[in-house]
Amino acid sequence: MKKELPKVYEPQQVEGRIYEAWENAGCFRGDPDPAKKPFSIVMPPPNVTGQLHMGHALDCTLQDILTRFKRMQGYAALWVPGVDHAGISTQVKVEEDLRVNEGLSRYDLGREKFLQRVWKWKEKYGNRIVQQQKKMGVSCDWSRSRFTMDEGLSKAVRETFCELYDKGLIYKGSRIINWCPHCVTALSDAEVEYQDKPGHLWHIRYPLTDGSGDLVVATTRPETMMGDTGVAVNPEDERFKHLVGKTCILPIMNREIPIVADEYVELGFGTGAVKMTPAHDPNDFEVGLRHNLEIIRCIGDDGKINENGGPYNGMDRYECRKAIVKDLEEQGYLVKTEPYSHNVGTCYRCHNDVEPLISAQWFVKMEPLAKEALRVVREGEVKFVPERFSKTYTNWMENVHDWCISRQLWWGHQIPAWYCDECGHINVSREDPTKCEQCGSARLTRDPDVLDTWFSSALWPFSTLGWPEKTEDLDFYYPTSVMITGYDIIFFWVSRMIFSGCEQMKKIPFRTVLIHGLVRDDKGRKMSKSLGNGIDPLEVAEAYGADALRFNLITGNSPGNDMRFYTEKCEAMRNFANKVWNASRFVMMNLGDLEAYDLPAAEALEREDKWVLSKLNTLVKEVTENLDSYEIGVASAKVYDFLWDTYCDWYIELTKTRLNGEDEAAKSTARNVLCYVLTELLKLLHPFMPFITEEIFQALPKRAGSGDKFLMTSRWPEYSEALCFSKEEAAMEAVMDTIKAIRARRAEMNVPPSKKAEVLLVTAAPEPYEQGLHFLQRLAFASQVRFAVEAPADLAGQVSIVTHNATAYLPLSELVDLAAERERIAKEKEKAENGLRIVEQKLSNEKFVSRAPEAVVNAEKEKAEKFRELIAKLEESAKALGC
Repeated sequence: MKKELPKVYEPQQVEGRIYEAWENAGCFRGDPDPAKKPFSIVMPPPNVTGQLHMGHALDCTLQDILTRFKRMQGYAALWVPGVDHAGISTQVKVEEDLRVNEGLSRYDLGREKFLQRVWKWKEKYGNRIVQQQKKMGVSCDWSRSRFTMDEGLSKAVRETFCELYDKGLIYKGSRIINWCPHCVTALSDAEVEYQDKPGHLWHIRYPLTDGSGDLVVATTRPETMMGDTGVAVNPEDERFKHLVGKTCILPIMNREIPIVADEYVELGFGTGAVKMTPAHDPNDFEVGLRHNLEIIRCIGDDGKINENGGPYNGMDRYECRKAIVKDLEEQGYLVKTEPYSHNVGTCYRCHNDVEPLISAQWFVKMEPLAKEALRVVREGEVKFVPERFSKTYTNWMENVHDWCISRQLWWGHQIPAWYCDECGHINVSREDPTKCEQCGSARLTRDPDVLDTWFSSALWPFSTLGWPEKTEDLDFYYPTSVMITGYDIIFFWVSRMIFSGCEQMKKIPFRTVLIHGLVRDDKGRKMSKSLGNGIDPLEVAEAYGADALRFNLITGNSPGNDMRFYTEKCEAMRNFANKVWNASRFVMMNLGDLEAYDLPAAEALEREDKWVLSKLNTLVKEVTENLDSYEIGVASAKVYDFLWDTYCDWYIELTKTRLNGEDEAAKSTARNVLCYVLTELLKLLHPFMPFITEEIFQALPKRAGSGDKFLMTSRWPEYSEALCFSKEEAAMEAVMDTIKAIRARRAEMNVPPSKKAEVLLVTAAPEPYEQGLHFLQRLAFASQVRFAVEAPADLAGQVSIVTHNATAYLPLSELVDLAAERERIAKEKEKAENGLRIVEQKLSNEKFVSRAPEAVVNAEKEKAEKFRELIAKLEESAKALGC
């Protein structure tokens, strides 16, 4: 056993060694144990090619804190790590690498060879984020690490697709979908971000076929009008009733299109007539179905006008917009143009404008799945923390559209559907079919599309535990205990895990969803490459230690709220780590030959021992309750305050008399209590700052008979009625309050600790102060302490200090040189008055006030106010000195 810690804590030398020791000893393993309660978390899988950022660092820290806490409480704790194949993101990176380094596209290689390249890329970069997570101290069971495209998870994906297809919950159909021309793939509703963008509203004249006049429609998207197949009006609109059933001419294209009546058109909105483009607008699509309108798609997958676009064929959609507006104006069809700001859908990955297109895609029917997913949240089976996010979830689920799950990519889970070349039948199968189930033909072609990345992520809470096999892990650990994630992926992921768990497992996937906010920079801005304000957590950890970074991320952090990251705060947390280290060094240097500690019997304890044990007992209760209710920031702040203030600044100081005395029994009690309290505090601090606490624990004597090899696997402290010493705690607090009050007043008067003064303590309850007399004398810098039940008759020259049940009186003459102090105050007052006079002269100068910038004038006013406050304070001090 080590007897001494190094003088300086060097996290860079400690953290890697400690983590390796934990791993080698199997401390992170989570195994089903019928004798224990289960606790399980599945890690939100970061992208396989990802780099750890501050959001990941916060996510991992919160999960690690809860896992370490529950593990120490005696739960069979399992934290399953893993990574996501991240379809579009990864494919784009590999394609970019191919283009830049070899001048090739994926089509040059072909699907099979391209996918080989992606797997190589995954092998090269896939473990990078794992190594980064380890540097943060995450205590996952790495032996269970999963990948969304490993064999087991791929089997789960295929089983889910086939089950849902067999139930009629997955179908293929032509619908309006969100299409990203840049990523060249379909997107789900959740992958579209809406931004207010300035644009225009163009009013266009559509001539009636019979030559009797025209209809004016207003549109923000004239580039889609080549796909117009009708004009709609409200059936109750008196202006247009006589036109319903007639036709008009589509400008530029000179095509005859019908005029239909539909309640979709709002009365009194715009011109009252709306162009219908069923292939490029979801509402128009529904109107088109009701009125049997033709569907003409005029924008291709690449965002360019296709062969249906007449003279604009081959143009970019926004080039076309300019050209068609020009042509409409020249041909007399453009009535007017108005500025118009509207919501534009953009791709959440590349931020290019999304194009609504009609396309044959695979969809999941959401209405049947949403019912149970809504019930489990409404009835509290799944709880959101904070609760307000349940409204975000339910609003989304109540209005959810069918989920477009097909993506026009090569990297991902290929859809298990084969088209028969003979009869056209779609064969969906768990195993690759060799012949068509309908006509028996062997000529089958597999659907080239892959599934949305979130399809596999939706199964994560149960697929990572072995489903669709019936495993011991699944039986013991599912439903998982808590899902920790950011509010930005409630739609993407949380909602899909809930309905997938309810459908596939007939059970909720987790009991609690703990939502955290975004980590923003010190100005409150979102961290991003474009702003150049991203902070690399590993660089911060290297500079200050992973513990300091972790503590920074959680201190002051409350569930669901964004936080600002200040690097300077890491310095404060490193200082806290150093404080704990130095206090531990002091304790160890004063333990003598203590090989193992134990808590002395109550009758052997001094009042200060009972005070600290009682305070610690309350802390244990509160921190445990805070962690159980996910108030992680509150819990960390309480441990911080206790360690810094109660233990380091007070209890260690209170034991010094005994540690330096001759009474061996008293010395032994102090050593044992110091060691016991420090070890219990290290346990409470461990989930937040795992490395430094483990390093100190390894050097300290262990509790007799505990057999604890590692702090991380030791038992979490528990509240005990036997350690509740409320009477002694209150008595000690009274003494300490008086000491603090006296020291504060002495500090105000700039009296050095070396200058001792007599203290007269007036109180109706002297017992606690008499018991704590030696503390009052030593820590309140008293030359003598006297007690009285009444205040002295003559208070002249006395400094009075009031605490909750006592008043202390100190003779002023013993604290300061009255003559010198009067002279100092007079000089300071004269200086302040001169300063005030100069500022007031400036402010009374009309030219200065009218011509100087407002900020400068305000600064001078503030300066004047500060001078006045200082003068008033100096006058008070002079009065107290009898000036």
